[in-house]
Amino acid sequence: MSHALLSPSSSERWINSPASVKYQILFQEERSPYAQEGSEAHLYAEHLLKKNLGMKTRNPKNKLEFYSKEMEECAEGYVVYINEIMASLTKPKVYVEEKLNLSMYIPEAYGTADAIIAGGEELHIVDFKYGLGIQVDARNNSQLMIYALGALYLFDGIYDFTKVTMHIYQPRRTNISSFSMTPKDLYKWAEEVLKPKALEAINGQGEFKDGPWMRFWPAKSRGRRRAEYVLECLKYDFKKPELLMDSEIEDILAIIPSLESWIVDVKEYALEEAQLGKTWQNFKLVEGRSTRKYGDEEKIVETVKKLGYDPYEKKLLGITKMTKLLGKEEFDKHLSPYISKPQGKPILVPRSDSRPEIANAKDEFSKIEGEE
Repeated sequence: MSHALLSPSSSERWINSPASVKYQILFQEERSPYAQEGSEAHLYAEHLLKKNLGMKTRNPKNKLEFYSKEMEECAEGYVVYINEIMASLTKPKVYVEEKLNLSMYIPEAYGTADAIIAGGEELHIVDFKYGLGIQVDARNNSQLMIYALGALYLFDGIYDFTKVTMHIYQPRRTNISSFSMTPKDLYKWAEEVLKPKALEAINGQGEFKDGPWMRFWPAKSRGRRRAEYVLECLKYDFKKPELLMDSEIEDILAIIPSLESWIVDVKEYALEEAQLGKTWQNFKLVEGRSTRKYGDEEKIVETVKKLGYDPYEKKLLGITKMTKLLGKEEFDKHLSPYISKPQGKPILVPRSDSRPEIANAKDEFSKIEGEE
């Protein structure tokens, strides 16, 4: 089985579900417009970072199909973030789009890190995520951990790192997260988890396990094993929740995310096939609802102004844009007293989630009784 199937970017999938790899070779992985947009954003961010570091680079803007002001702002923010990390280190050295040898853990595999920053006893790995759909967390992120292992191998004998920090910079989701480990813990994870799972996946062995890591699986919409897994939810025959046992409720809660994701995938696949000419026996293509929109905005503005009206509305800049306008230091100095963060709406998550548990109504009532 080809090692190319075991990329760092898909590592969450093949680590959690090694057996899924042997099925995906039957399906051609199509490149979506979102993937192309992401690649172009990376290319532009790379250019700005190299320019900022005084490295030789050529502006790719005129060749980018998806270039926009938003892409420009996101790439600029990425450079600012790299500069902030550099400012915290002693004599930092930045490596941009560095190719890493990963074959000591994943046979014959290589990867490319967006930015590696080495300084003193600290190693930083930064991954630029332009995607808007899914928020990515740096905590225990297998892709970043693999890149970190590759960087440790690259700098072996040059630096004596005691701390490795991995960063996700995802500006369109206003998401910046970081996670630190010691090199010792990274090596332990590599030996106990990464290498065994990579061998299972390459050899077509191991467990098939559905979960959020299957969202980009090439066979996600037609994989029978996945369908069998998510359809486990149907064994409860749509009983009313109050008639189910607690253990059944928890079983259903655990599988709902996979079921929801699978439903979306199947619908998208069926629609794409219909648009390509397939005729489904009990379904047909129709025109969906649409909303009105302006064609020539300049003419709209010109006409409304002639009528004596102001066609624009004023809106306060969001926190991210305001921070960029003032600079982080000025923003924190002058506006932080006026910034509030309301309490998030309660949600139910698995016990493995790292967020602290909040009090429920029963806990609050017991607390009040105790005070009385």
